[in-house]
Amino acid sequence: MSQLTTTINRPVLRVQNDRFEWAEDEIVTEYPLTIFLNDEEFATIVCTPTDLEEMVIGFLASEGAIREYAEIRQLSIDESRGFAYVDLQQQTILSQQFYSKRRITSCCGKSRQSFYFFSDARTAKPATSDVRITPEQVFRLMDELQSSSLVHRSTGGVHNAALCTPQEVVLTYSDIGRHNALDKIFGYCLREALPTQDKVLVFSGRISSEVLLKAAKIGAGVIISKSAPTELALQLAEELNITAIGFVRQGRMNVYTRPDRVVSSQP
Repeated sequence: MSQLTTTINRPVLRVQNDRFEWAEDEIVTEYPLTIFLNDEEFATIVCTPTDLEEMVIGFLASEGAIREYAEIRQLSIDESRGFAYVDLQQQTILSQQFYSKRRITSCCGKSRQSFYFFSDARTAKPATSDVRITPEQVFRLMDELQSSSLVHRSTGGVHNAALCTPQEVVLTYSDIGRHNALDKIFGYCLREALPTQDKVLVFSGRISSEVLLKAAKIGAGVIISKSAPTELALQLAEELNITAIGFVRQGRMNVYTRPDRVVSSQP
């Protein structure tokens, strides 16, 4: 069982108007995890110290180091030192010289030029999802996501992400890093061979270009957020055939791309 903690309590001086009061506040922890891939240092991720195996698997797949879970021969985590050791069945085809380096490429063969990480051009594929979702289902899934994270409710310091069908939440993860929460979902799906084509992602943070690319790599055709998208994210959503829904709150939402996947519940 993990000995790592996700939160700590520490004293805080609370001030309201001119009233001062000492109290105890619950604070999220940060944990640096260094990944060694085939005995070479690959990356260090600062994360919430839960579900580390899923995060490592998802991160490696997102970066193009693996395409499926079977490519991992062994994965072990030394929590006390903050190291993850991953041995692949074969040497990774992802050269270190391209890791985390940006290039400009045309997405999906189209003419619009988009900023990409090198690995993104290899791993982000257009969605082929036929999923349909009603506004009522969108609001319900967002409510379930918001209420599911005890750490978020007690600290306000983590992002939440959920993989869902239109009818229900399938799994949820939390992390101080919004990308990490999505990598945990990706890693779980790869390890458990969970289909993603018929799923939607529900997310607490803004839809940035990198978040949109994570959704494409996971394979979901719809991403739902209570926050805003960026313009580059929406360009990518159009090119990658993803429905991007933002500002889901108080009975309202904005459908920015592929609105045909959002259908009325009325007969």
